[in-house]
Amino acid sequence: MAGAGEPAGRQSELEPVVSLVDVLEEDEELENEACAVLGGSDSEKCSYSQGSVKRQALYACSTCTPEGEEPAGICLACSYECHGSHKLFELYTKRNFRCDCGNSKFKNLECKLFPDKAKINCGNKYNDNFFGLYCICKRPYPDPEDEHLGAVPPESGDFQEMVCQACMKRCSFLWAYAAHLAVTKVTAEDDGLLLNVDAVGDQEVIQPENGAHHDGALKEDVPDHGKAAEKEVKAEQMNEPCTSSSSEADLQTAFKNQHLNTESQSGCKLEELKAKQFIKKDTATYWPLNWRSKLCTCKDCMKMYGDLDVLFLTDECDTVLAYENKGKVDQAADSRDPLMDTLNSMNRVQQVELICEYNDLKTELKDYLKRFADEGTVVKREDIQQFFEEFQSKKRRRVDGMQYYCS
Repeated sequence: MAGAGEPAGRQSELEPVVSLVDVLEEDEELENEACAVLGGSDSEKCSYSQGSVKRQALYACSTCTPEGEEPAGICLACSYECHGSHKLFELYTKRNFRCDCGNSKFKNLECKLFPDKAKINCGNKYNDNFFGLYCICKRPYPDPEDEHLGAVPPESGDFQEMVCQACMKRCSFLWAYAAHLAVTKVTAEDDGLLLNVDAVGDQEVIQPENGAHHDGALKEDVPDHGKAAEKEVKAEQMNEPCTSSSSEADLQTAFKNQHLNTESQSGCKLEELKAKQFIKKDTATYWPLNWRSKLCTCKDCMKMYGDLDVLFLTDECDTVLAYENKGKVDQAADSRDPLMDTLNSMNRVQQVELICEYNDLKTELKDYLKRFADEGTVVKREDIQQFFEEFQSKKRRRVDGMQYYCS
């Protein structure tokens, strides 16, 4: 309502103007975001019968399992049917989880969709997410006032996945890949722990034996293809006469070349990358599309992934993008055009009449909106209401004026 003395026209000028294109684009963006989270999750059936689901949308119920109680997770369908009026924490998607709804962790609730559940799901993993706290800072999300990843996302936004600093520390082999694959590549010019070089400035220098990282986190797990090569090269050089004062440097060069050749022949991509210099930092990293396909899958590396419980990195169907695409395919298969459904329920005469009515509405609405476009004026809610009132009035006049003849 315009204030006293304030022209009504001035009030309309202050109202935000949103075009139909803006509305459609926003609606599409929201639909894509929902699809990314819900993906292929079933909104009607509890996922418990599927066992430990590879990836699904999950929720935690603060009403049923508040902080201080045992953490529990519920599937999408149960969040609607059993916890519709409760306070929920959205957990987005999680791997290898079985729905807890109604089990022993819920003292006063029985699952309406699948009540016959085991008392506890031993294979499930829980963390602070189930109480509404996220990441290493253990804060709620979204939390725009706090930057806790140790790295600012690329300005272009052109990255597909993020690996947090805690996971980078646990899976330190990824730093060798980050120098070549990450969206913002971590190179020797960056601040951090420089590995596999002799000396650079004032930075701490480490020459890891067989390419192992200094913290030893993966020392037992990282493939070792270098010792045999080192012994072989040194033995060959010791049997040859010394021809110059630079024989020691030649020995080192020969070893490095032989080392690279041996790694290349072994087929271990990780060893090849670790032979080059790279930086290790306390930060998150951002990765492009299909970066996982470039990880080594040799026998030793696969064993390392298994020991670190990250075998999913080699699964192309594990990514959120694959999960999202599955949801889009499923939704496209399930989506039905209401107009076509209506037409299929009619006889031939009714179908023709409906199509004619639709074409009349389309033509008149297009002509009506064209006037506003030509004049450069904004279409208001009352304008649309007026159009449909006039359209219905014309329709009644046409129906009332019809003449019927006996055949």
